[in-house]
Amino acid sequence: MDVAVGKVADYADPGRRVLDIDGFEVAVFRLGEDFYAWENLCPHQGGPACQGKMLPLTTEAVNDDRTSSGRTFSKTAVNVICPWHGAEFDIRTGKHPMGRWKLRPVEVRVEGGEVLLKMPARLAR
Repeated sequence: MDVAVGKVADYADPGRRVLDIDGFEVAVFRLGEDFYAWENLCPHQGGPACQGKMLPLTTEAVNDDRTSSGRTFSKTAVNVICPWHGAEFDIRTGKHPMGRWKLRPVEVRVEGGEVLLKMPARLAR
């Protein structure tokens, strides 16, 4: 079952919308011209994973002598941070940086300027 969730122009870049579709919470993210959708359920402890802050992936820059030269921010990787316990997930892949957890994907596509979701079969009536 396909559900229209707005026009491309309705989404900020970068941005997101968290939607409740018949009791199923899904977050739709826009990064540039690309859209990603994930079930709003943290695999860690069931929190609202997609409602936290969106921030660039942060890594520690390490010098040749193995000392830190401070934190650096990715120019391409953007994470969403679950507000319950701080678990981070890559918006493009749904994966936790350490590979520990992964968000459940929801198929999303753009057709004629409209953003469409294909709802999971378990929700079809």
